[in-house]
Amino acid sequence: MKTLAKWTVEDYHRLIETGLLNQRRVELIAGEIIEMSPEGPLHAFVTEGFAKYLQALLQEMALVREAHPITLADSELEPDLAICKLPRQQYKICHPQPSDIFWLIEISQTTLNYDLSEKKQIYAKAGIQEYWVVDVNKSQIYVFRQPQEDNYQASSTIREGFIIPLAFPHIEVLVEKFWS
Repeated sequence: MKTLAKWTVEDYHRLIETGLLNQRRVELIAGEIIEMSPEGPLHAFVTEGFAKYLQALLQEMALVREAHPITLADSELEPDLAICKLPRQQYKICHPQPSDIFWLIEISQTTLNYDLSEKKQIYAKAGIQEYWVVDVNKSQIYVFRQPQEDNYQASSTIREGFIIPLAFPHIEVLVEKFWS
């Protein structure tokens, strides 16, 4: 019987340091090195626009990281947007970990099923308090909250209006900003 050897986060970091992955877009997911999907123009447009909107909305309260790694127990993923605690300087030494993350956002054009299943389970298991999946094809946002084991206990689908992030109850995020 053959068994697949799983990579640890430390192994993955050592592999990155050697330069072997420099020309590849990969993530460490549950101990496996996985190729990332190529980014299309619409995905890039939505991600970039919403990152700028959130940066203006959350200035001095949170850091909005665009497509940079976060480190979990057995994974190192690159969510499209990670809203993290300040100060920014702490991420010179290590990537944000669950305790540093207010919420994560995945922009889904071709990866919706994956973002709503495997990634959702990984983020819930890691204790990420809030996870949004933006379905650009249907112009709606899935909001997941209250992680428990490998799932979220609360979910909603929002097409218009505002979302109030758990970490910032005084902030209203305008849903329509995703599409403009």
